[in-house]
This record gives sequence, structure tokens and C-alpha cells, in this order.
Amino acid sequence: MQLFYNPSVESHQKTIGFDKEESTHIFKVLRKKEGDILHVTNGLGFLFTCEITHSNPQKCVAEILETKTAATPNFHLHIAIAPTKMNERLEWFLEKATEIGISEITPIFCDHSERKIIKQERLEKVLIAAMKQSLHLYLPKLNEGILYNEFIKKPFDGLKLIAHCEESNKKSLKEIAQPQTNTLILIGPEGDFSTKEIQTALAHQFTPVSLGNTRLRTETAALVACHSIVFLNE
Repeated sequence: MQLFYNPSVESHQKTIGFDKEESTHIFKVLRKKEGDILHVTNGLGFLFTCEITHSNPQKCVAEILETKTAATPNFHLHIAIAPTKMNERLEWFLEKATEIGISEITPIFCDHSERKIIKQERLEKVLIAAMKQSLHLYLPKLNEGILYNEFIKKPFDGLKLIAHCEESNKKSLKEIAQPQTNTLILIGPEGDFSTKEIQTALAHQFTPVSLGNTRLRTETAALVACHSIVFLNE
């Protein structure tokens, strides 16, 4: 099955229209024609089975034949990650985390961050492509980048964790994580969180956790955390 993405379609609609870019892909690249079947999601858990009624590189239209809804996840996983120095590494994490089943991502700019600018539109495209490739029906929410000290003050209803490398009294993630529980995990930059940032997190009721006995790259640590929580909820 090939999955298409259209964020504007709603469950009550009878037809779906595709923009020029998607229509050109359907018509010229995939060579789809009237009567062919398409599968479309809006990234909100819906799967629409459609039949093409008008195939044109400028505007493809399809009639919705069937609508299905994926089960609502019984947990919410939010990872706040410091953008990596190399864009490719952050994009790799977003791609793999989407395939695994992350719910929400927030880029955070920390004291030791080497990158303070992200390309929001580019990262959104990475998420969409990964969702379509992996046949997920939920598109993760990507928030705009924010300063660490601003993000840490935001309320979160669930388990709040910070993964850092300083020697301290930390428990492993597998000891702390709980199934069917909303979880927020902070992942720092290549140079780790500063001591002040760790203290600030503790003051805001974050629990320090370890992701293992080896030192992990930022994107690897984030992916380990993501897989651990999703696996726990399977």
C-alpha cells in the first residue's frame, strides 16, 4: 500500500482534492488514472480509501469510498532535543522516531548547543515522508525551536525526565518508565546539558535518568529513549 498525505481532509468529506505538486506526482510519476485506488491519511489517525475520478497534473480529485480510524495511542511521548551540529543527524532522528511512533518533538536551544537555528519546513517534510513510508496514520507534532529556560517552565501532565551524562544518582530509563503514561524526555546537545540546566530541571520536578552505560550521540540517545517508551507500550 502506498500512503498519501492530505492534512485538510476531514472525516465527513465525500471527495479529496490534491494540490498541484501531489497531483503531478500521482499523474506523471505514478501514472495513476481514473478508477485507480489511492490510500490517504490526514495525519490524525484516519485512513481514506479513495477512487480517482479526475486525473490531471494540475488537479487530481478522488471519491472517498471508505474511512477507517486507527486506534488512539494510550500514551503521549514528547521528546525535547537539542538540535545537532549536523542537520542530517537531527533529520535522521526525526525520520526514525516517526517510524517508531513518537507523538511530539520540540527542538530546544541549550547552553552548549552548537546550532541555534533550524529549518522548520524542511523538518516537517522529513516527518511527512517518514509517516507515509512507514504507513503511520498519525503525524508527530513538531514544535518550533525554543530556549531551554523557556521550555522547562511549560506545564506537562505526566512523567518528566532528563537524560544527562553527569555523575549523579540516576536510575535507568527502564526502571522509571511506565506504560500508558504521558512522558516528556529532555535530550541535550553534544556537550551535554550544563550543570545549571540540570539543576533547573530538577527544580521543575524532572527526574534524571540513564540511557545505558555508554556515551551516546544526541540523536542516538533520543532514539533509544523513543524506542524504549514505545516498546514498553506495545
